[in-house]
Amino acid sequence: MRKFLLIFLFSFFCLQLNAQKLIRYDLYVNDTTVNYSGAKAKAIAINGQIPAPTLYYTEGDTAEIYVHNLMNTETSIHWHGLILPNNQDGVPYLTYAPIKAHTTFKYRFPIVQNGTYWYHAHTELQEQIGLFGALIIHKKKPDNIPEYTVIFSDWTNEKPMEVLRKLKMANDWYAIKKHSTQNYGAALFSGYLGAKLKQEWLRMYPMDVSDVYYNAFLTNGKSESNITDSIVPGFSQGRKIKLRIINGSASTYFWLQFAGGKINVVANDGQDVAPVTVDRMLIAVAETYDVIVTIPDTMSYEFKATAEDRTKSTSLWFGNGTKVFAPVLPTLKYFEGMKMMNSMMKFNGTMDAMGMKMSNQQMDMNSVMYPENANSETVTLNYGMLKATEKTTLPTPLYSGEGQGVTLLNFTLTGNMNRYQWSINNTTLGDTDKILIHQGENVRIILNNQTMMRHPMHLHGQFFRVVNGQGDFAPMKNVLDIMPMEIDTIEFAANYTGDWFFHCHILYHMMSGMGRVFSVPDSVPNAEVSTVKNSWHKFTKDENMWHFSTQIPIQSNGVFPKFMLMNRHYIFDVMGMMDCNLNFESETHFARYFGQHQYLKLYIGSDIRRMNEPSNNISDSVMTAAENRTLATVGVQYLLPMFILADLRIDHTGHVRFHVSRNDLALTSRLRLDAMWNTDKEYEIGLRYILLKRLSLSANYDSHFGLGGGLTFTY
Repeated sequence: MRKFLLIFLFSFFCLQLNAQKLIRYDLYVNDTTVNYSGAKAKAIAINGQIPAPTLYYTEGDTAEIYVHNLMNTETSIHWHGLILPNNQDGVPYLTYAPIKAHTTFKYRFPIVQNGTYWYHAHTELQEQIGLFGALIIHKKKPDNIPEYTVIFSDWTNEKPMEVLRKLKMANDWYAIKKHSTQNYGAALFSGYLGAKLKQEWLRMYPMDVSDVYYNAFLTNGKSESNITDSIVPGFSQGRKIKLRIINGSASTYFWLQFAGGKINVVANDGQDVAPVTVDRMLIAVAETYDVIVTIPDTMSYEFKATAEDRTKSTSLWFGNGTKVFAPVLPTLKYFEGMKMMNSMMKFNGTMDAMGMKMSNQQMDMNSVMYPENANSETVTLNYGMLKATEKTTLPTPLYSGEGQGVTLLNFTLTGNMNRYQWSINNTTLGDTDKILIHQGENVRIILNNQTMMRHPMHLHGQFFRVVNGQGDFAPMKNVLDIMPMEIDTIEFAANYTGDWFFHCHILYHMMSGMGRVFSVPDSVPNAEVSTVKNSWHKFTKDENMWHFSTQIPIQSNGVFPKFMLMNRHYIFDVMGMMDCNLNFESETHFARYFGQHQYLKLYIGSDIRRMNEPSNNISDSVMTAAENRTLATVGVQYLLPMFILADLRIDHTGHVRFHVSRNDLALTSRLRLDAMWNTDKEYEIGLRYILLKRLSLSANYDSHFGLGGGLTFTY
């Protein structure tokens, strides 16, 4: 008996030691260079690799992670999906100070959960260029099934800030690369001219499901340029395998398909769910799924991730022998998507779902664009299918103040595609205060997506229930993909003190203002942040950066430069013209945008003209009207239907001028029309044919400078 007791105590002691191990990792963050698509590009690696090393823990361990920043700029690491102390969450200027250049920061926190998670930078757009990795937490009693971790990502050879600048300036080079411009020529020849005219009448930009053109999509940091790199060794035919799948993309959703058969979903965002068998599934940005697949006999089967815009895909291969490919998803029918959005868009720029009640992905508005949906019996995963394996009902609120311990929040997801601004309740993060939540109360959020884009909304530091019809067994998640025109409900118990970020995980949407902060006060302030001067301003500064753009036509009849500097509320622009006779004109405006959709702006400016002598193209009558002048102006501009810009101004002499213009009318994918006219009898019409990202052939006729042609440089 004594011997048995000693063995029992020794075994129990060993189990306790094993369950509470201190696991240390050292992560060295440094600049690097990669080549994923035939061109070298700058990136950020951890320990010399992209993705960063996978970190492994067992529930009950203690994590000790030293992040050594070897770069010349600050950085940060956020532990996505982990329950941890607020000062370990890794959001610079909100939960802690950033990790400065050439310094080391030690994270230390208990591991209180299990599942598939990941970690990534939360500094500017560093995640886009490689600063992310998988974080796997095993159960104390592991599942008896082999597993493999898969992290999908997107890659651009451009600097991420250049990507954001293009989006802010409504540059449609990405649409040209993706063949999704929905131009007038394509609309005419495919029978959608009426839909195209209505779309522009409603001042609605062309339909798209993603914002960015990517040079490559990667599986565990590898492109499929060499198919042998995508073969997963060590798994024999006939075996089941659990794939721990992470979407580590900056902005890309992926369709997942397995050529070997069905996909069995067993966990989402690190939380177990009752098994669901599907043919395919869409994984949102920042989501994780555990799925089980069976490798059939004799052949090699493709596990394929296709970008939602269907431009490219990336794959893994399981098994040996002849390759069996997953289905190729056909090109989206963008004009059908345009018709659908036309039917819901109101003239004032808001959306109307016409009484439809959509939630939990059970009615995919984008399905009208899927050619493969006709007579299809394909089973696609949606949130309504997810059911927790244990009850998830919220505890009785510990706080019983106003609202009986339940805070109800209504968040309408809003956006302005014309200027690429994203918001909640038409207000960006920087124009709001933190939302005060009492510790111990329950929070219910009704999310209404009134934009044309999907948004993967992520809550830091805790899980929420998705109210999806499963009652007490509603699934627990930390990322909610909410589709256009959906209304979804989530709820969580505010058990953890500190400031917790809630934001769209598409990086370019987050950087443009779509987020809020829940603040659960603590009696002890976070010294990491409280000692940082202007920490809130530094935290929210990304959404209000200034972005520069220019277009410089150099033609036989003169040079016609345009310069623009713009942030969230203001725009400064200069337009000029000069010919070989040194005849010169320029107009300058400094304007403030107004209104939800920013169709309106008020400006002050100047109008300068110096005409030394008439050129061969200028008649005497026009020259008389074009006398030298220097004017101060004030005016108002408004964006009319068909994207016609109306401008009414008065100068300091009392002269009033009305001006209308239309720029960048897409006749074909690459051929663009510009035109303008005003009551001073000035007019211009021009064409551009886009050759390269920054270079176009151009020609125009200007009432002062005549006819000419040449090249246009665009930045």
